Amino acid sequence: MPQNRKRLPALVLAGAVLLLGSPAAPAQAAGATLTVAVGSPFRPVTHVASGGLYALAENGRPADSTLLPIKMNTLTQPPPGVGQKPNGQPPGGDALLVAPQADRVGAAQVIRMPDIYPDFPYKWVSWNDWLSKVDTMVRARLAATSVSNVAAWEIWNEPDWTWNTSAAGDWNAGYVRTVQRIRTLDTLTPIAGPGDSAWFPERMRSFLTVARDNNVLPDLVVWHELQGQGAIAAHIAEYRAMESSLGISPRQIFINEYGTPTEVDNPGRMVSYIAKLERGGVEAADRAFWYEYGTVNGLVTGNTQPTGTWWPYKWYGDMSGNMVVTTPPSQTRMDGFASYDSTRKRVDVVFGDEAGANTVRLTGLGALGGTVSVTLESVPQSGRFTAVSAPTVHSVSTYTVSGGAISVPVSGMDATRAYHLLVQPVSGVPAYQQRYEAENASIFRANIHASSSASEGAYVGQLDNTGDPRTASYLDFIVNVPAARAYTMTIGYANATGATATHGLAYNGGAWSTVSYPPTSAWGTFGATVSTTVSLRAGYNAIRLAKGSPFFAGGTGYAEIDYIQVT
Repeated sequence: MPQNRKRLPALVLAGAVLLLGSPAAPAQAAGATLTVAVGSPFRPVTHVASGGLYALAENGRPADSTLLPIKMNTLTQPPPGVGQKPNGQPPGGDALLVAPQADRVGAAQVIRMPDIYPDFPYKWVSWNDWLSKVDTMVRARLAATSVSNVAAWEIWNEPDWTWNTSAAGDWNAGYVRTVQRIRTLDTLTPIAGPGDSAWFPERMRSFLTVARDNNVLPDLVVWHELQGQGAIAAHIAEYRAMESSLGISPRQIFINEYGTPTEVDNPGRMVSYIAKLERGGVEAADRAFWYEYGTVNGLVTGNTQPTGTWWPYKWYGDMSGNMVVTTPPSQTRMDGFASYDSTRKRVDVVFGDEAGANTVRLTGLGALGGTVSVTLESVPQSGRFTAVSAPTVHSVSTYTVSGGAISVPVSGMDATRAYHLLVQPVSGVPAYQQRYEAENASIFRANIHASSSASEGAYVGQLDNTGDPRTASYLDFIVNVPAARAYTMTIGYANATGATATHGLAYNGGAWSTVSYPPTSAWGTFGATVSTTVSLRAGYNAIRLAKGSPFFAGGTGYAEIDYIQVT
């Protein structure tokens, strides 16, 4: 967690003039071309890069209304009893104190243990002191029995330069000793490490070897990407090859800090990071912390207002269905990420990090019909303290689909801006999203599986009730409805136990009710549904389906979840 001691001035850029090429324009405009293969899904939408280091502060900062639309994935927060004074600010962001808000918005938390120290770089005292602190943190977490969204303990932060080898000994041995101490009290919570400040392959190989040989491999493999985003794909590929060569089963990759001080407030550059993190297959990624905590690192100003950089994350949050393959002209030219939801008949493309006249070419559009509506909008780089209340809509045009493809030329691009293309059929589009795929929800301790009979080709299984909030399973769906009223909620499911299974249902922190799933013919075979009534507020709502959860005694039997639908 390198900290920028010098506050940089906020940048406010005038809106660029941007023209969407007419449908009759040449198929290939000058400049860079981003290709979007709508017919080539590669993973369900899970908003992996919608996370942040020190994103939340106590007392509900920033407001839930700024967090729900961006579908927050994973947070890295300080431990209980935090002493860290980030960039000279008072200690804050205690993971257990912000847990209720993180829970309300469906976000998991990784607890960064060394932030119990007040200084950065951390000032080592002694092994007795550190192990005592470890015990205190773990006991505090275990005592917080209503906290169920802690995803891992992060053992140290940037040990490549903040671990005091002369006083504490070898880092790899220190990691082993710390994990072994945690396991004397907590045998269940996953472990994250090593947390180096960059991709250092020799350090990583040494770390993995020692961790493997001592049976303390991390569940989440962590490093930072703070030197620019052009090499992310190569780093991930190198890690996967190393893992395989060491005989280690695939770990989840967590890039828990991405973006340099000059990049985190640049919407176009953040789009490029997200694209590379999605293509790389990471489990989660957090925006780096450089300035004020409790703002999702510059996405929110005044606790309630979005900055320019918030909007690409909101467009990301709007995505559902599957991420589809995007191919940039190079690792350092215009890039973007895209999704396709066949239920909503909607393609979203978020792109940027390029100036001038460029092109977005979409293939595999045949399912949307012969003509499509294309909306183009963008947001500027506003800095951390200037609100941007809405994107600028540049054009709404109708395109003829030829051979399943269209090419959309975009002129006058500003490399710091983020751009959004929404492609839909010209008619027959639902007024609002009604179906929410289980694989797109916030999934706690369950697994995504493929099935040809499942909506969008995937479902969630292995939901279990362990009786312990650290390991019980639930799904959090963030749904957006147009009016406050009662809605019928239909659940697609499978239950091959031969008997009725049950889950708990709660929404917006309200009372629990029970959903019953009669038996079906086979696991992974879908078509059966059950329905219930939910009273939702206008706008965003959090709906939880739980096999086990705090304040809920637990479900019975087993059920696999395909989707929920509100009508």
